[in-house]
Amino acid sequence: MPPSTTCADAGARDGFVRQYAPLVKRIAYHLMTRLPPSVEVDDLIQAGLLGLLDAVDRYDEGHGANFETYASQRIRGAMLDALREADWASRNVRRAARQIEEAMHALEQRLGRPPGDAEIAAELRLDIAAYHELLNQARGARLVYYEDLYDAEGDAFLDHFADEDAPGPFEVLAGQRFKGALARAVLALPERERLLMGMYYEQDMNFKEIGAVMGVSESRICQIHAQAVTRLRGWLKGWRPPE
Repeated sequence: MPPSTTCADAGARDGFVRQYAPLVKRIAYHLMTRLPPSVEVDDLIQAGLLGLLDAVDRYDEGHGANFETYASQRIRGAMLDALREADWASRNVRRAARQIEEAMHALEQRLGRPPGDAEIAAELRLDIAAYHELLNQARGARLVYYEDLYDAEGDAFLDHFADEDAPGPFEVLAGQRFKGALARAVLALPERERLLMGMYYEQDMNFKEIGAVMGVSESRICQIHAQAVTRLRGWLKGWRPPE
């Protein structure tokens, strides 16, 4: 049973922390798939537990949302705040992510097809091991999270500043035309990346399970995923709905 505003005493708080600790861990490990290896999962979990305590103290059943939904938002928000405070994506990492994307684009223009690992590494004047390490470091450095568009009180940034007559970015992302463009882009990925994306996003397999199927390590799956996401971001970042 979710907490109410009258039961957030010390005993109740400890009980809810124990009950929802697995939720904190689940959210932390989900975020870790999008973050560079320099981020420690224990740091995310610690921040998430503080978010959970905040949720216990603030929750009001009268608002309509169930506690787990509300707590998930607070937990994720606390983790994102901690990441921002730690400056987890340094300028150098962001620059590396842009360099990879630009190298992919230049090679695609010249080759007329998606380039492979060795070709991207050569374009960047790196050996293959250094390129793979760069992928690890840049993983998730340029992702934009839905929660980042909300302030500490849960008010949407777009509610204050967006053109009310224009479709919002999430309307566009959710639209069938964008979904179609994304599906076509995924089909255009190299076979290994396409298979990985299908197993991860459609079959809900984790990186360890996918690595076992594909016969490579979990860290290699992280690299392949980062490379696939970078390709898709490059292909779709200029997408606009047809008139």
